[in-house]
Amino acid sequence: MRDLIGAAKSVLFDFDGPVCHLFRDRPTPAIAARLREAVLTDEFAGDAASWLPETEDPLEILRASFERPGLVERGLARDIERALTKEEVQAAPGAFPTAYADTLVRTLSATGRQLAITTNNSQQAVERYLQTRNTGELFADRIHGRSAEGPLRLKPDPHCLLQALESTGTSPQDALMIGDAVRDLEAARAAGVAFLGYAPGDRKAEQLRAAGAEYIVDSLREVVLAVDPGAHV
Repeated sequence: MRDLIGAAKSVLFDFDGPVCHLFRDRPTPAIAARLREAVLTDEFAGDAASWLPETEDPLEILRASFERPGLVERGLARDIERALTKEEVQAAPGAFPTAYADTLVRTLSATGRQLAITTNNSQQAVERYLQTRNTGELFADRIHGRSAEGPLRLKPDPHCLLQALESTGTSPQDALMIGDAVRDLEAARAAGVAFLGYAPGDRKAEQLRAAGAEYIVDSLREVVLAVDPGAHV
């Protein structure tokens, strides 16, 4: 892993997981249920129950809404996106920092790496959270998240990673992504970027290994020490 880190001129972080636990005080099943209900009760959504997934992941409700051309044309899909953005932005100030994430971000920056966020969450929520940690300046204009404008392009689509490569001025072979989900791994592959999995629990570790992840850590402390073996962590 030290070689993996050593070769990276830029490091691209997924947000919810590797950087913080966004919805610590706002359970995602309740958010998903609210978004699902908004679709089900729309008079033009048709037989939404037949295609809307039973899921506790709000992003999957959002993804499914944008896959229905009628909902996109009527603006309901965008309404769902705005509702989720509101939930994320409200959650950001109370998000719980991932252990060693702040230390890792500062250590990477101090050693000359460019940093970026590549996430399916809203850019507004990321910016608000980073303000609370006084780390926003380390990411500058390199936060690539969901936008209220344009088409919805969520990972595993590599769009946000390609944006990060452009904003950091880095070639794919000189970049590393740190993510905690299979969709992060798939996006990194599609962008030609090396991947380091963060999996503090066995279930996520098994999912990443099954998808072919070669490097996985259960604590970011290991990554801090790979960057700076003398770090006091």
